Amino acid sequence: MGDRRLAVVSGGGTGIGAAVARGLVTDGFDVLVVGRRVDVLESAARRIRDESGRDGAVTAVAADLTDPGQVGAVVDAVGERAVDAVVNNAGGYLGGSTDSLGGVADWWRANLDANVLTAVLLTEALLPALRRPGGRVVLLSSIAAQRGGGGPYSAAKAALHGWAYDLAAQLGPEQITVNVVSPGYVAETEFFGDRMTPEGHAKRVAATLVGRAGVSDDIAAAVRYLVGPSAGYVTGQVLGVNGGSVLGR
Repeated sequence: MGDRRLAVVSGGGTGIGAAVARGLVTDGFDVLVVGRRVDVLESAARRIRDESGRDGAVTAVAADLTDPGQVGAVVDAVGERAVDAVVNNAGGYLGGSTDSLGGVADWWRANLDANVLTAVLLTEALLPALRRPGGRVVLLSSIAAQRGGGGPYSAAKAALHGWAYDLAAQLGPEQITVNVVSPGYVAETEFFGDRMTPEGHAKRVAATLVGRAGVSDDIAAAVRYLVGPSAGYVTGQVLGVNGGSVLGR
């Protein structure tokens, strides 16, 4: 086990995070999947282990990454191993109240905590363990960071871009890369909950150039490239995976 690469994937129990974990196991990694819902994490870990035939390939670590006191559970699970990749996928759009300034403040803090603070605390906690040279940090953003439409969620995801540039400059001399994957519309995840309608789905598909919704494996493929050996010269970049609904810029 000690010779295999190790990846830590936050939000790894469902959707894109679970697809990333499954893909990295296929690529030979051991993976720690991190999230708040231990039952969901354990189910995902068990399913990936069964599919891969590797009993020790995936370990579930329950932690609320907005709480500095709980991030230590991930550090403890890593132990003395080097971390080859940190994939910050935790987050999502959190609704809130705009009936008062206090409600607005709570709404913005919740989205910033869920989408920015989780990534910052996990990455900072694992910096000492990142493999030097060769470590990888990937941040999951959103098309909303580039075109708006999500209020505090858009702002939070855009904040990841600026931080990624700083982190890439900081870690580049140690041959650690830092990149952002920015998904467009991905169907069949928990992101929209019960908010998605057939009309909303059709509108988002029509906005692409390829005429289809994304799937979690589309995003996982981009992450797998960025954490793999072929991407050692790619850092400080935002990779849009959106079917052409927002063109590169």
